[in-house]
Amino acid sequence: MSNVTVTSIAQDLIRIDTSNYGDQDGPGERLAAEYVAAFLSDLGLDPVIRESQPGRASLTALWEGTDRTRPPLVVHGHLDVVPAFAEDWSVDPFAAEVKEGMIWGRGAVDMKGVDAIYLEATRRLIALGRKPARDIVLAFFADEEHGGGRGAKWMVKEHPEDFRGATEAISEVGGFSIQIGDKRTYLIQTAEKGIQWLRLVSNGVQGHGSLVHRDNAVAHLAGAMARIGAHDWPLDVSPTVDTLLRGAAELLGLEYEVTEERVAEIIAGCGPVSGMIGASVRNTSNPTMFEAGYKVNVIPDSAVGFVDTRFLPGQQEQVLRTIEELAGTHVKVESYITERAMDLPFAVPLVDKMIAALHTADPEAAVLPYMMMGGTDNKHLASIGIAGYGFAPLKLPAGLDFSALFHGIDERVPIESLEVGTDVMEQFLLDC
Repeated sequence: MSNVTVTSIAQDLIRIDTSNYGDQDGPGERLAAEYVAAFLSDLGLDPVIRESQPGRASLTALWEGTDRTRPPLVVHGHLDVVPAFAEDWSVDPFAAEVKEGMIWGRGAVDMKGVDAIYLEATRRLIALGRKPARDIVLAFFADEEHGGGRGAKWMVKEHPEDFRGATEAISEVGGFSIQIGDKRTYLIQTAEKGIQWLRLVSNGVQGHGSLVHRDNAVAHLAGAMARIGAHDWPLDVSPTVDTLLRGAAELLGLEYEVTEERVAEIIAGCGPVSGMIGASVRNTSNPTMFEAGYKVNVIPDSAVGFVDTRFLPGQQEQVLRTIEELAGTHVKVESYITERAMDLPFAVPLVDKMIAALHTADPEAAVLPYMMMGGTDNKHLASIGIAGYGFAPLKLPAGLDFSALFHGIDERVPIESLEVGTDVMEQFLLDC
């Protein structure tokens, strides 16, 4: 494996199409799981591939550390990606082309580039004859992009023994850098909003489109979706976000206070990721899908829509009640996929190790916590008592809109970011 680099691993993984179409059939993750399993086997580890259903493959492998009395750390990624359509891209989304110092392709950011960091850091340490500070459970999951029901959620339910008493984990979407004022700042993900995907069903009276209809299922649902999409959720700052905003205000030279105006000013000072941070200071609800009818001149007797809500810790029921009120009496609100919110402490030894590792590569940088607006497989590990943090270290160019690359057209990641991230991850594993 002398010619292996973090770049070549990322390219190999991107070239394996693992598009996740949700409830529809797709290629699955089996080929990618076999690639990772072969990679780890060549390093002397003993990976196990498990399928929740044919083709939907996850794997785990134990890497023994120096202190085996400590609970293991889970280092996990996911192998699936959201779909990409070639006609929308300027490059082939599954060719992993290198240009402008970046790898372009679906999964470059979310999250095959990060999978490559984890794998390459493991390879380098084993090649040097070195061990991590404690046992590591390396895990690569299926189905993260559709809630994890065929991946991490299934794994913790059916095979909790694979996680061998672990109490902590790290995964994607944390440890990346942004620019706040004149200071490069790394954001470690210590919290996640909850996921509550809702199915809205309206019923009415079927009839001819030329007649007067007051009980129209399409109109009922359209009104509900419009009200939900326009709802103005109030500002609500959680402990993690409070720490982030206080730190950012100090870097920007602003007095900190929790008002709409000042919070908006602080968030704007966080640059291209301001949209991502802005989504962490309130609950959100966005209509995303609408299905109704079969002919222009026939009023259907039912219509179905879907709404993506993301709730702050402790506010799941409050958000659901609000959506039900907005939907109105003609529309029934049903749960589709629901996953917990999390808010973990920043001042813990594991995070201290992350900060120390980041400072080996970037000594003058600031480090702050943040709440992810979406979700990761850490939610599922939490169900078996594992506290999961986002730590996928990437030193990014100041002007790069990192958040826009997730699920975006022309997704790409700087090669230098992957290389520095691998160096940081090596140091972290030695000290974790």
